[in-house]
Amino acid sequence: MTQDAEQPRDPDAPVFDGPPLSLEEELAAARAEPAPGPDIDTLNESLADGVNRCPKCGSTDVRLRGSTGMLVCLFCRNEWQEARVEEEFGLGQGIDDLTGTVIAGGAEEIADDADTVLTLKCGGCGAEVVVDTAHAMNARCHWCRHTLNVNQQTPNGAVPDAVLPFRLTHDEAVEKIREFASKRRLFALGRFKKEFVPENVLGVYLPYLVVDARAEAAYVGQGEIQTRRWTEKQGDNNVTYYAADVYRVDRSVSFTVDDLTIEGAADRRQFDGSTTNNIINTVLPFDTKNAVKWNSSYLVGFTSEKRDLDVGDLTPVMQDQLLSIGRSQVQASLSEFDRGVRWEQEKVDVGGSRWISMYLPVWLYSYYQENTQMLHYIAVNARTGETMGSVPVSQWKLITAALTVGTFLEGIAGAILVGVA
Repeated sequence: MTQDAEQPRDPDAPVFDGPPLSLEEELAAARAEPAPGPDIDTLNESLADGVNRCPKCGSTDVRLRGSTGMLVCLFCRNEWQEARVEEEFGLGQGIDDLTGTVIAGGAEEIADDADTVLTLKCGGCGAEVVVDTAHAMNARCHWCRHTLNVNQQTPNGAVPDAVLPFRLTHDEAVEKIREFASKRRLFALGRFKKEFVPENVLGVYLPYLVVDARAEAAYVGQGEIQTRRWTEKQGDNNVTYYAADVYRVDRSVSFTVDDLTIEGAADRRQFDGSTTNNIINTVLPFDTKNAVKWNSSYLVGFTSEKRDLDVGDLTPVMQDQLLSIGRSQVQASLSEFDRGVRWEQEKVDVGGSRWISMYLPVWLYSYYQENTQMLHYIAVNARTGETMGSVPVSQWKLITAALTVGTFLEGIAGAILVGVA
């Protein structure tokens, strides 16, 4: 029996006007040029000359003190911190009123012909210093030893709007990785155990786009409410049947999201089996509310990756995640459908979005497994300590364990049968 369930509908919610779009049509719609919104200028003008000086003594020998999250001058020991972008650029406000697509300076489209090698003129002695932004964001002048930093938004997408500083120290990351690997030591590959050196962990800043959005989502599908259940004998087997009423289910919801994080590097999104890239997502979330204005001194002593995906590339990813959030929002209203709901059509309209480019800190330990040509990673969220990864395992140990467990269970079953007899 099929019934129609009457559901109240928001007049402003997205509606379905005809059959579902094809995959090609969906992709074309997702990649359509978004309506522009007001720009956010996040350029740190005080650092525009590339020389990050200590505000107390003027030294450029500055780096991050991980235990405090503060910048420290190695000459006079003065400590300070850049302003939090949440307040500096008003990012925690106005999500309900977002209209169009607002893109901050560091998240603007990457120029196809931009060179990753930049030449900076030293403000100390006038010498020219080359910085390869694909691998670093700063370099020392070989004449006067000033540290020169890339601080301006450049067309190659190297400079983000904000950075979330490291909090966990190297020693704390080593301990996290050692603990993670020790719990998997029983089945670990023998060669891995011999070559495991957690002290080789590297601190790296990974590029993300952090998104605020206002969205409306709609879902259409079929829900089932069970009315009867029975079992029939068929040969030596018992077969269970059920009867259910089937309903058309419509749901719509309006919501906002604050600081949705999306990877900004293409190779982190490609899961071809040669690496364990997806472990990066398992150490989310980051406390992005504590991110500060861009200052490349936070990167001294760490490596970094450059963003190579634009807002247009990642808009379909955002829409997919918004659909998932919308599904979770309407889940509470589906409890009466005890056999579940199968969604057949979904649609999301993004009323407004705001995109900020941000560096997020991760401690990474890698191990290359030669026999499978797979690169294993153990990642540590450098803010929360959340740790996840993969360890190469010995196949024969797994098979032996499986056979041992099977023999053990078979022995228990035999003992029970003997007792019954």
